[in-house]
Amino acid sequence: MADTKQTKTIGEHYVAAELARRGWAPAMTRDGIARTDILAVKADDARRQMIEVQVKAARGPRFERISWPLGLKSQEPAKQEGEFFVLVAIPDDEALMPRYFVVPRDHVAAAAYMAHQDWLLDPLAKAGKRNATVARSRVSVPTFERYEGRWDLLEHGQSSAPVLLDGRFHALASDPRVGLPPAHPWHHSLPSWS
Repeated sequence: MADTKQTKTIGEHYVAAELARRGWAPAMTRDGIARTDILAVKADDARRQMIEVQVKAARGPRFERISWPLGLKSQEPAKQEGEFFVLVAIPDDEALMPRYFVVPRDHVAAAAYMAHQDWLLDPLAKAGKRNATVARSRVSVPTFERYEGRWDLLEHGQSSAPVLLDGRFHALASDPRVGLPPAHPWHHSLPSWS
């Protein structure tokens, strides 16, 4: 079994390197700064655009089986335009490179909540077998597939980023059985899916 602290370190360093490759000046934060593992400033931008990145890294033998724990803190909406997650899928096979999914915080919050509620309240599930709370939400690679390598989203804010979640999430957001997390900005107006 992989050491979770080591996995987190691998993910953070990979993301910092990828940010630097793309003209961002990344700075790792110390433990204790909630919701932010890396602060980065666009080095070649006169506006000095800044982003806050939370890194979630997970390992597994096959990419499609890798999932990230996205509990209650991950389900909180963004407090400012520049908040993003970079979800890192690290294969056990060292010959393969990690995969990166660059996702606006509001999109992660919605997906984590909806995926868990859909699983928990699945009418086809055997009664009494599913009782994990939303704090135990886990979301796998296929959910965020269309965000892979989308470093370009960092150039824009939460409100202008296209929603690249699978179309089923659009339906789940309106489903009274599932819905959106409390205080999520999409309660006011559900964006269109790309």
